[in-house]
Amino acid sequence: MLTKRIIPCLDIKDGRTVKGVNFVDLRDAGDPVELAQRYADEGADELVFLDISATEHKRKTLAELVYNVAEKLNIPFTVGGGISSVEDVDILLKNGADKVSINSSAVKNPDLINELVAKFGSQCIVVAIDARKTTDGWKVHLVGGKVPTELDLFDWAKEVELRGAGEILFTSMDHDGTKNGFADEELAKLSSLVNIPIIASGGAGAVSHFTDTFKNGKADAALAASVFHFKEIAIPDLKQQLEKEGIPVRI
Repeated sequence: MLTKRIIPCLDIKDGRTVKGVNFVDLRDAGDPVELAQRYADEGADELVFLDISATEHKRKTLAELVYNVAEKLNIPFTVGGGISSVEDVDILLKNGADKVSINSSAVKNPDLINELVAKFGSQCIVVAIDARKTTDGWKVHLVGGKVPTELDLFDWAKEVELRGAGEILFTSMDHDGTKNGFADEELAKLSSLVNIPIIASGGAGAVSHFTDTFKNGKADAALAASVFHFKEIAIPDLKQQLEKEGIPVRI
């Protein structure tokens, strides 16, 4: 049986870890390379770096960060945020990223998924999907959940798989930041509809939430930020508990 993965997420702005709400208690939060190294040492299976910069130098800064992280890190990592072309992906992969994550650009231009898969292979193309529950069902949202679309979550997930994506990162905007648990019902439905791995995101607040999302949500991986950054949950403790619950993890 494939092991379940634990994935810390780091928000990056201009090559630095953001010192926002989720990071105020971390003295070394400014250095994503150090933080990445800490998580790798603690037993994280992968990392996600989400670049939220909006500067014209973004691509160069991000490429430098990816190179520096790849030099130090011995676990796979994914880079996302503002990626919208074959050229963007080429630069990041050449500098050492293992995977890239696309979101808004895939919704606006679904053929981009096919192009990236044809050029780089399914294994390194992750499509991130942010969605909220509306009166018309679960709808895909853009710009961090602020901009609604008419796209149905489950239809879009199936299309993403058909176009060749290797993995889906699903964030429930209704659960994000609540620390009340992942959207396990929706995750289980997604898992029944597609055959590619699904990463659960949004809602982690306790060790039991990870157990639930693997058992009930059928997730292949679970991503979280603040519970790891604030050291509310230690990755080694989390993995030991998951193992006790009969969930296969890499210890």
